[in-house]
Amino acid sequence: MTLLAGQPWLTDPATQAVCAALTAEGTERGAAALFVGGCVRNALMGVPVSDIDIATDATPDEVVALAKAAGIKAIPTGIDHGTVTLVQNQIPHEVTTFRKDVATDGRRAVVAFSKEIAEDAARRDFTMNAIYARPDGTVVDPLGGMADLKARRVRFIGTAEHRIREDYLRTLRYFRFHAWYGDTQAGFDPEALAAIAANLEGLSQLSLERVTAELLKLLGAPDPAPAIAVMRQIGVLGQILPGADDRALAPLIHLEAGAQVDPVRRLAALGGAEMQGHLRLSKAEARQLVQLRDAVSASATATELSYRLGRDLAHSACLLRAALLEQPISPELETDLARGTEAIFPIVAADLMPDLSGAALGAALKQLEQAWIASGFALDRAELLQQLK
Repeated sequence: MTLLAGQPWLTDPATQAVCAALTAEGTERGAAALFVGGCVRNALMGVPVSDIDIATDATPDEVVALAKAAGIKAIPTGIDHGTVTLVQNQIPHEVTTFRKDVATDGRRAVVAFSKEIAEDAARRDFTMNAIYARPDGTVVDPLGGMADLKARRVRFIGTAEHRIREDYLRTLRYFRFHAWYGDTQAGFDPEALAAIAANLEGLSQLSLERVTAELLKLLGAPDPAPAIAVMRQIGVLGQILPGADDRALAPLIHLEAGAQVDPVRRLAALGGAEMQGHLRLSKAEARQLVQLRDAVSASATATELSYRLGRDLAHSACLLRAALLEQPISPELETDLARGTEAIFPIVAADLMPDLSGAALGAALKQLEQAWIASGFALDRAELLQQLK
């Protein structure tokens, strides 16, 4: 018997209160309460747990009633699909009724509620995600996922092709999970890769929002380069990002050397024609992507980039430029970035008024700023103003 041990989230009074409310011990209304998915998988792998998912044989209405009886807040976040969020001490717990698939079309499934854990487990994607745990930490493994988890083997439940055709997003999820949890040295599952390669056209059915979210999660892994390389080799990368080239990704990750992971920086390393036409980035992400790609192609020094873009974005641009151009990082990079961040242009518009105004004022300010930058930020106010005489 396997037990989850030493897990603060498991023994937290709030979480145990939710479980007690669902099981309602000593009454005829009690239901099953089993942790499932990421919280169990991550706990068994020694990875931090961020979300708590609970599976139950109670219907959503029954979950709401049980929570109400225990004084726990119930939010119908996805009640039509069987999910109710129970909030105790400000901790959300996603409680979902056991389900089984009735019909699938490659994008979404029609489900029916079930009373059987085996049916609930069978509809999940990977064996490592179909491991459950009772409130006391006892692990329940209906599909033998523990063996795959211990081997860090990402394996589809049942037939890989069947799982993929149920939801083509599982192609991208496969590579994301491999990057985060798989044993790269052991390689990728041949059956999974064959099924993915045979169903590439299904990726076009997915919304750009879903593709973007999954790709950014993948690029946020400690080292997504091996997974991205295999995606290119079998045609997945070209399908979602036409023209993308991952040659600079591994060098970039090497150059990051402990820097905070930035998925958008890594996305910029992939390139591709009209990338933003194939993804749905937020406004901030799209702006960052454009700034990074423009900075890489510009001739500006690290100091100028830091002055114009700020230290963090300039640092990303320098790492990206070095990876794409196959150049080493300057040992003076941190010093150069600090100089740019601290630099303050000594001229303000009022210094040139009233002699200049409008477009002429803007042009003069730009001219002086360029001269100041070219001097290595050395020219002072008087020296700059002298240039206009």
